[in-house]
Amino acid sequence: MTKRDVPPASVQSVDRALEVLEILGRDGEGGVSDIADALGVHKSTVSRLVSVLESRGFVEQISDRGKYRLGFTVVRLAGATMSRRDLGRESRDICEPLADTVGETVNLAVLDAGRAVNVTEANGGAGIALRTFVGQSCPAHATSSGKVLLAGLPEHRLHPFLVVDLERFTPSTIVSADVLREELDGVRERGWAAARDELEDGLTAVAAPVRDHTGDVVAALSISGPSFRMSPDRLPDLSHQAIAAAQAVSVRLGHTG
Repeated sequence: MTKRDVPPASVQSVDRALEVLEILGRDGEGGVSDIADALGVHKSTVSRLVSVLESRGFVEQISDRGKYRLGFTVVRLAGATMSRRDLGRESRDICEPLADTVGETVNLAVLDAGRAVNVTEANGGAGIALRTFVGQSCPAHATSSGKVLLAGLPEHRLHPFLVVDLERFTPSTIVSADVLREELDGVRERGWAAARDELEDGLTAVAAPVRDHTGDVVAALSISGPSFRMSPDRLPDLSHQAIAAAQAVSVRLGHTG
């Protein structure tokens, strides 16, 4: 260890826990004694750190050897980060031609704490176009992308979103958990979602799911524009185009279904 200022006890514990992860990441595996020697601390300190990390899945014990290695939680977090990076890169040259074809705004969004967050955006050539921003988030229950993302959740992850008060933004916003659940059932059945004047008056969007190599829904690809232009009779065609584009992105993420 290099010499440095000693942080307060609680921060020092976090710092040492992170060093444990770095050691296992560097060496591949290690026992309590090995890690203690590397950190320059007592074995009991490492035992406590490893116990907490193991309980959260950050490390796992190699049972037949009494050593530890990085756990699946680290892989999952790394995968989530890479997935978002890959989404932006892999979807851009699909979203841009689609935006030009339909003349509307195309977004790719992911779910974060109950909100749909844009990670990619392409604007069509229409005279009146939406101007949103990458990184902007919107409440999931009031958007087509959000509905797709919620519909893709397993029940135990969806339930928390159905037991809270749903905020109303317009007279068309779904604020009933029962109605939202029925809406999500419909999204799963037909493979796409729509939101007409639900987030704001005069805004309509359709969205379709993007899946990764495991088949999980990791993003939603949406087409959005002014409601007067995205009339109800136009939505089926736009939804088919959104589905096709979302499937193209899914293939690039390794989905073969």
